[in-house]
Amino acid sequence: MSSLPESDPLDPESNETRRKDSRTHEEVLSAVNKYFPYDVPEYIHPEEAPAPEEPPLFQSWSEPELLPPEPRIPNFGHLAILVVMALLGLLGASLLTRSALHFHLWGVSTVSKALNDIHYTIGSMAALYLIAFGLALLIFPLIWHKSLFAGLQWNVATALRLRWRLVGAAGICFVLAMIDEVLLPGPSNAPIDKLFENGTAAWLLFAFGVTFAPFFEEAIFRGFLLPALCTAFDWSVEKATGYPPLPLESNGHPRWSLSAMVFGSICTSIPFALMHAEQTAWSLGPFLLLVCVSLVLCWARLSTRSLAASVLVHASYNFLLFSLMLLGTSGFKHLDKM
Repeated sequence: MSSLPESDPLDPESNETRRKDSRTHEEVLSAVNKYFPYDVPEYIHPEEAPAPEEPPLFQSWSEPELLPPEPRIPNFGHLAILVVMALLGLLGASLLTRSALHFHLWGVSTVSKALNDIHYTIGSMAALYLIAFGLALLIFPLIWHKSLFAGLQWNVATALRLRWRLVGAAGICFVLAMIDEVLLPGPSNAPIDKLFENGTAAWLLFAFGVTFAPFFEEAIFRGFLLPALCTAFDWSVEKATGYPPLPLESNGHPRWSLSAMVFGSICTSIPFALMHAEQTAWSLGPFLLLVCVSLVLCWARLSTRSLAASVLVHASYNFLLFSLMLLGTSGFKHLDKM
């Protein structure tokens, strides 16, 4: 029994089909290019085609992880934490004051007398600041994963580099104070005047006014409140318009729009002036002056991205004011001339 021939001589179509099937890959590609002289995808023989990739068992394992955006600090949440710390500082200062009154320190035994005694006034403020600041040094690095000074953009090198410009800004504030005193003078018997009861009290106020007060007030208002307001403004605009947030700076700090910085500066300056308004019997002239001074301090903080810059302006401004009083009273020896 003989086997069938490989080709049927009576069936030419079958023979032609076998010849076509036996063509090599190069022959097929040459034939395609002959009739379609354009760029076409390279022909791949079905037996040489790679097997399709199977879908991953768990899609979330194969997709890149989308990390949440970096938080902008400090924000209103951090400001709320600072308020809690300030309340704890106020509680601690009150307890220390009560303890001092119990032992009749500096000859004071009643709260009414302590309100006008320079030792209790400055001591209670210093205790409040130090307790709150100590808590901030411990807690905020745990939240921000960076030191408190880094999170507040301390940047002392920038302040030192621009020190003469910053001192010049303090001089402008001093000139504004002189003009304000002429146009809208404050009351003659303001509560703050009662603290200058003698030379010792004046020198203590001088020292406190150019060290403790500028540092802690700037940390509160220009370190926490101003950035929180700027961030809240930009965040609200982003949610209302759908615009993406501005990219963070290289050191991880937020960028703010010009509108946010103007809004934040105004809203920071009003409570800053109100905090000092009681000392000047709520007079309009000193209040407006403090608003203007605060705007200059906000400008120093925002334009330099340095909290140390606004501290330097604040301390220099207070130093000029106290120096004027020092000269006018012959070294705080004649306080009746104030």
